[in-house]
Amino acid sequence: MKQRRGIPAGFRSLMILLLAVTLVMAPVSSVLAAAEDASAGNRWGAAADEIDKYLDAAFEAYLAGDAKAAYSNVNDAYFKVYEVTGFERQTMSYVSGPRKNAVELQYSTCKAAVKKDNTDPEVQKEVRTELNKLKSMIREDGNKLAQKDGEEQTVTKYYLNGELTATDPYADYAGDPNAAVTYASWAAAAEALNELLDTAFTAYKGKDFEAAKDNTQTAFYMVYEESGLDHALYKELSVEDRLEVDQRFADLQGLIEGEKFQRNAVQRAIRQLKNVITAKAASLDEAAAAKAAEEAAKAAEEAAAEETTTEDQSWLTFLAAFGIIVREGLEAILVIAAIIAYLAKSGNKKSLKNVYVGGVLGIAASFVAAAILYYVKQAWTGAGQSQEFIEGITALIAVCVLFYVSNWMISKSEAAAWSNYIDGKVQSSVERGSAMALAFTAFLSVFREGAEVVLFYQPMLGEGHANMVWAGFAAGCVLLVFVYLAITKLSIKLPIKIFFTATSILMAVMCVSFLGAGIKELAEGGLFDVVLRVTGIPENDVIQIFGIYPYLETLVPQLILAVILLVTFMMAHYRNKLALKDAEIRKLQGSGN
Repeated sequence: MKQRRGIPAGFRSLMILLLAVTLVMAPVSSVLAAAEDASAGNRWGAAADEIDKYLDAAFEAYLAGDAKAAYSNVNDAYFKVYEVTGFERQTMSYVSGPRKNAVELQYSTCKAAVKKDNTDPEVQKEVRTELNKLKSMIREDGNKLAQKDGEEQTVTKYYLNGELTATDPYADYAGDPNAAVTYASWAAAAEALNELLDTAFTAYKGKDFEAAKDNTQTAFYMVYEESGLDHALYKELSVEDRLEVDQRFADLQGLIEGEKFQRNAVQRAIRQLKNVITAKAASLDEAAAAKAAEEAAKAAEEAAAEETTTEDQSWLTFLAAFGIIVREGLEAILVIAAIIAYLAKSGNKKSLKNVYVGGVLGIAASFVAAAILYYVKQAWTGAGQSQEFIEGITALIAVCVLFYVSNWMISKSEAAAWSNYIDGKVQSSVERGSAMALAFTAFLSVFREGAEVVLFYQPMLGEGHANMVWAGFAAGCVLLVFVYLAITKLSIKLPIKIFFTATSILMAVMCVSFLGAGIKELAEGGLFDVVLRVTGIPENDVIQIFGIYPYLETLVPQLILAVILLVTFMMAHYRNKLALKDAEIRKLQGSGN
């Protein structure tokens, strides 16, 4: 049997090698040919056009949800054009090394970007912006190289479905390509870093050791360091964590720069470095999320506490406003009711209408006084320091009025003293037969109390709870109506001594409070500075509603006033006792006669 003669083994190997070279070089040849056809005689413009085409195809694939194709197009733009055409080497030689590193980083940023969610409009804009930024950087560098070689300047090209278009078909997605690179999280920074390491390995296994070295250095200097990831490692985790990453980078760089080609060792070193960086970035993000959650919880707690404090303060304001109108209104009612009772007992009911007229005019005059004070304050101050100044002056005037009224009430706290006061006021008017004098007595009794209310409400209205001031005022007025009807129609008598003593003490407390608030307002108005701070006294809204501030400039005058009030109260109490004894003695002497 004749033996068939086969193809020599050596020839077969040569054929296989030639076929492999052809398969590898075919894409490169097609790229170079396309670049040459795209711009005759313009090497760098044609290369930039081809990169534009790849990057626009990447965005098309990204929008279609084909992340793998999108990633492949960005990768091809780097390896099949940027490297093969010599763009990378020429950029490093004639533009700058750092610029070349920045371009490589942007390639990695784009490769990471096209892996993101393609359904979020904001993310779509972010991806398109990163791709446009890369296109802009490539075109700028290409024009610099073209100028060096005497070639024409070119502009960025846009493609749709592989065909050149006159304008950007994705202009609605484009953002500012010159915006600084930022990372939404440490995981995002780690992803960009890992893309550079993948590019470094691709270059290394292709025996482009210079590109592998450059991408590794870009990963270290332009992402690891510039993003602050290195600083965050030892600040938020530990010094050992940062040293571990630094050492792995150094080991990888040593393998890449080594004389011996160690594909598996480099691949293993890059994989381990990526795993370590990814894990540590995740730990940093978890720590940041925990810290943010803690701060949010703390802020919510503080907001709730502030809301509670504000609510408490608003109710204190309501009670203070309610107490002022009730106290002042009761005093006016007591005067008017006493006058009415005296006229009824003495057979002078015809003069009652004068009392009512005087009382109504007193109420009206009180509202007029409030309006005048408000508009004068607005015209004089407007806002700012002058506003604080006039509020301080008003508060100090209120202090003087409170001091006087408090002492007046404690002096009239005995029923006999109160009766003598009313009898003296009314009897003289009736004896003179003067309707005007009687009406004026009622008017003054009501207007004096109304004017005091106006003065007392002014500082309270400036504390930020005006609605609660008016609510307290309205509630107090409703109560006063029922009190007036009970006293005049049902002949209910209030315990004069208890009422006058309690309200005089309340007014003394308000007197001290208004003094502190008035001094503080004058200081805020720029009249002087409060600098002598007292430690141990809290500074919050609840305490400050009582006029207590942690400054000697307010506390010392308040202490002095409190001592004066205490002395005057003791003296008034002593005088009342003497007056009672004198009244008893006169009564005994009268009965003896």
